Amino acid sequence: MKNTFTFVLMLLVFSAKAQTLQSPSKEITLRFSMSDSGTPLYQLDYKNKPVVSKSMLGIYLKGNTDLAANFKIDNVKTTTFNETWQPVLGEQSNIVNHYNELTVALSQNGTNRKLNIIFRLFDEGMAFRYEFPKQPHLNYFIISDEKSEFNVTGNHKTFWIPGDFDSQEYAYNETKISDINTDKIDLNNGIGLKSIAGKFVVQSPLMMKTEAGLYLNLFEAAVVNYPVMHLDVNPQTFAFTSRLVPNAIGDKAYLQAPCVSPWRTVMVSDDARKIVSSKMILNLNEPSKIDDTSWIKPMKYVGIWWEMHVGKSTWDYAGSQNAQNTESQELIASGKHGATTANTKRYIDFAAKHGFDGVLVEGWNVGWEDWFGNWKEEVFDFTTPYPDFNLAEINAYAQSKGVKMIMHHETSGSVANYERHLDRALELMKRYGYPAAKSGYVGRIIPRGEFHDGQTMVNHFNFVARRFADYKMMVNSHESSRPTGYHRTYPNYIAAEAARGNEFNAWSVGNPPMHETILPFTRLLGGPMDYTPGIFEIKMSAYDKTKKEQVHTTLAKQLALYVTMYSPLQMAADLPENYEKYPDAFQFIKEVAADWQESRYLEAEPGDYITVARKAKGSENWFLGAITDENARSTEIKLDFLTPGKKYKAVVYQDGSDADWQENPKSYAIKTIQVTAKSKIKLHLAKGGGTAISFTPVN
Repeated sequence: MKNTFTFVLMLLVFSAKAQTLQSPSKEITLRFSMSDSGTPLYQLDYKNKPVVSKSMLGIYLKGNTDLAANFKIDNVKTTTFNETWQPVLGEQSNIVNHYNELTVALSQNGTNRKLNIIFRLFDEGMAFRYEFPKQPHLNYFIISDEKSEFNVTGNHKTFWIPGDFDSQEYAYNETKISDINTDKIDLNNGIGLKSIAGKFVVQSPLMMKTEAGLYLNLFEAAVVNYPVMHLDVNPQTFAFTSRLVPNAIGDKAYLQAPCVSPWRTVMVSDDARKIVSSKMILNLNEPSKIDDTSWIKPMKYVGIWWEMHVGKSTWDYAGSQNAQNTESQELIASGKHGATTANTKRYIDFAAKHGFDGVLVEGWNVGWEDWFGNWKEEVFDFTTPYPDFNLAEINAYAQSKGVKMIMHHETSGSVANYERHLDRALELMKRYGYPAAKSGYVGRIIPRGEFHDGQTMVNHFNFVARRFADYKMMVNSHESSRPTGYHRTYPNYIAAEAARGNEFNAWSVGNPPMHETILPFTRLLGGPMDYTPGIFEIKMSAYDKTKKEQVHTTLAKQLALYVTMYSPLQMAADLPENYEKYPDAFQFIKEVAADWQESRYLEAEPGDYITVARKAKGSENWFLGAITDENARSTEIKLDFLTPGKKYKAVVYQDGSDADWQENPKSYAIKTIQVTAKSKIKLHLAKGGGTAISFTPVN
């Protein structure tokens, strides 16, 4: 069902060069004005209190007069829009898109160039973008900078990671704005490539909390044909200013009018749950451009992946990390290669036995001998398997078991090479019935000098999604620029990584227990994340007694992550033999859904805890996930999200009484109780722990 209402009002009188717009709830107020020098300004209030003080807007052009001053208002248009739309996959089966819009049409004295600034106010925040209309005095142009300011009103608590043009794979820092300084953080963190822009540069989404208890989030939506926006910070004035990622020669974006910038967003609420549940970023993207979406389906999968991270197997065939051996035909199997025909069949058997949709295999194709760190252009061809990986045999076996194979395309950052081979790679997938691929972009980018977050790479990631759609295939990107809602437009862009994932726990300082309580307020606002939860063998000493690394979690928390971290692509990331040790806990991973009718955020506090209940699409089954940071937590949850009048069997997977993420992470307990919508349930979460619950109707 879709219900759209639009109302247009032309304002012919511009009182004091100022305009006011309110959100549908009237709780958020935007005030637009012009300075004496003709610079556009805005400020934002929440419940009559300022949250963003007067801030400048403008675009700086290379070799031309900047679009930042000497403007006059030509006209103003306001619009109200209200629709309900259905995502192909998502946390909700229906999404409300309701906003009030203000378009300010400007013209520049002396140049006669035109610039429109469009504001949208939703109940959970504001968005604005620059629109460059078709005009005689602006055709092709180069953006040298964008000066969008966000002058917040205090020294707020902030959850931030460095403004790195090549990586988002950082653990979050929790400090006041005045204490932001990338020079003070530990960079011995396992990240392979770092391009930090400066000590006072941070990434968006940026989550903040004021002393008065307001929650603020700075982000962007619909990044298309434009670089990613980071933020310059003034620690003294608490001002944030857009920092666009440059290309190899220092330019930011090459554009031709008519065109638009991405949306810049400010979310604000006195209820953290409204931030984390917001669909504003999705609503700011264009509707799906894929007419037939019947082939886009959620997937739960296992794969040959974690055994490489824990040191059991290797990606490369010979284990030599020396491609000279390949060139001289001296490649000899090491015996540790993970992607063998026999090992893949073992995973296929496991997937079929336990009802998983797919199997991912990394390291199946030639090229892994020197794939990283050499800035090598021709690494993989994405079609040639190693001698011990029989594509035809494996796929025939998978089909006989009702299991889909998931392709792996690691590019090692050589994007030029990937694009040259992409169609042949997709034809191979089509031939063998692969519905999806996981792509990777580890290392320095080729074309050389480009960053992961620049315009060139943004265009590449979006192009790959579109090309996969041409073949009716899904894609899950790793080491990409972080999503900004483009999966509404191309829902086959089923997931991405683009943040510090679970694998960092296997071989680095890892992810602190609070990490997963922050991601829903930051990275996940832009789209689903392939976080790869479900690790049961938590301490890496199980594989090598000398190892000190571990996943910073309890076993029960790993179950809860399947609910708290939304993704329609969910991996049971651990080894099959580890799941076989704990079949009762594994049952939750087998049962939990990956696509949802409804989601309820019951509790939320960034950096501390989150509790979510979700109803499986096309079912009366509900699932609940609750996680905490390094602190133990007790809470009581009302079950009023359940259908009134129904009785449910609730299976509770909880931390054991002696559980602790450091001392005793694998201690868990399972109990079964009967509940209704009138019931309450007490949860006790250990340090770094969690609880997962399945609810199944019994009447």
